[in-house]
Amino acid sequence: MHKGFPEGFLWGGATAANQIEGGFGEGNKGVNIADVLPGGKMRPQLLKEKGVQLVINKEKYTYPNYEAIDFYRY
Repeated sequence: MHKGFPEGFLWGGATAANQIEGGFGEGNKGVNIADVLPGGKMRPQLLKEKGVQLVINKEKYTYPNYEAIDFYRY
């Protein structure tokens, strides 16, 4: 079994805008699909039962995607 990485190996990574740019309503950012989808085990059931009500009554449900970092480095 080969252990380690070849010399000159470059690590890479990727992110999506909704993962690094922060929540909607800040810095002229609008709502996107990741902002309104619920997370967790109840997600499929909530989407099936509540549908658009999840967006309309957002204060009633937990949206973990509202939390984000407040900086960006490049």
